[in-house]
Amino acid sequence: MSPVIASSTVAQTPAVEADFLRLNLSTDNNGGSGYTRSNFGHDEIDSNGILILNAKNRGNAKNPDFLPTWDPSEKYAPLEFHAYEDPALKADPSFPNLFPDANEKGLKVKSITPKLGSEVRNIQLSALNDAAKNELALLVAQRGVVVFRNQDLIDKGPEFSVKFGKHFGKLHIHQTSGHPRNAPELHVVHTRPDKGGFENVFKDDISSVRWHSDVSYELQPPSYTFLSILEAPESGGDTLFANSVEAYERLSPAFREFIDGLHVIHSALEQAVNSKNNGGVQRRKPVAHVHPLVRVHPVLKKKSLYLNQGFARKIVELKKPESDAVLNFLYGLVNNSLDLQLRANWEPGTVVVWDNRRVNHSASVDWDSESARHVVRITPQAERPVEDLKFLNDSTYYPSSTTDSVSHN
Repeated sequence: MSPVIASSTVAQTPAVEADFLRLNLSTDNNGGSGYTRSNFGHDEIDSNGILILNAKNRGNAKNPDFLPTWDPSEKYAPLEFHAYEDPALKADPSFPNLFPDANEKGLKVKSITPKLGSEVRNIQLSALNDAAKNELALLVAQRGVVVFRNQDLIDKGPEFSVKFGKHFGKLHIHQTSGHPRNAPELHVVHTRPDKGGFENVFKDDISSVRWHSDVSYELQPPSYTFLSILEAPESGGDTLFANSVEAYERLSPAFREFIDGLHVIHSALEQAVNSKNNGGVQRRKPVAHVHPLVRVHPVLKKKSLYLNQGFARKIVELKKPESDAVLNFLYGLVNNSLDLQLRANWEPGTVVVWDNRRVNHSASVDWDSESARHVVRITPQAERPVEDLKFLNDSTYYPSSTTDSVSHN
């Protein structure tokens, strides 16, 4: 019988929470995400009780309207299931709206690798109509990652980014990260230009790379995700991407048959605890959800590995040592296969769009100069991950939604 998943949230002390989940949970220094280690660091409290960066960093910021803030009083109810209509399914596959008059406008599209990623120049995302946005979704689903250069999305302010992103789905509000004032739907990562600012990253580790798919602990994790650069070092700070569709297809038929139908617990608990320990905020009670290890993409109709080394805790159908062996093997496949990967570098005005359902990614902390790295993410939620499209938008898929305890009856 399938494992029974009960209750919706965990809200105890850290020690009790781990017991509640009845899992051997482990927490790394970054709370499960390559971003969060640099995402805490408010220095002041303003007159409204909002946690903010210090005056020096605010004064030096090129885009102060997008600086992160943390409001300790900002609280939200648990996220609820909603049906997701993928805009790519409404797109014209010949891309007449996304790429009109390509020759006249000097459109330049080139593949970054044969199977993953494209770079596009001379298209302005902010000017796209709804039909073109649908085609953009299809392009991103097909290519996994699309890098757009010379964009003005940030110039139009936080409100425009929020409105733009809503075309692709209900926007996710992160449980802990900083966001621009009055724009909770935008996820901000700001790395200060401080000397020695990376000491915490490498204090107890030898690498900054943390492969993940964003907020996989949510019931409905993201699909088409937009990351805009506001400030970056002259070189370094690239974002790495890995093709989880190709990774799945490289496995032997026998191994694919074995992992098809397995399910993984993804937990938000560790990130929440890390936020609290670093003086951050917790906007919702942390959750844990069960997702298929192999999910089916509703547009591509292809299977992909759905992995997150920071948030995944256990394959529910296996014993813990068996689960660790399978997950570590698959992590190694995605993390270490350079021929599955690309490296997106940041130029001024760059916006990178990717599909969290079919790629993993990681930030890279590798620059030595005292330069700020400031990025903003728009994160539309997608469908609940499913192992078979017959379950697409089925609110009853899997025994129940979120987990306080797991039993194997």
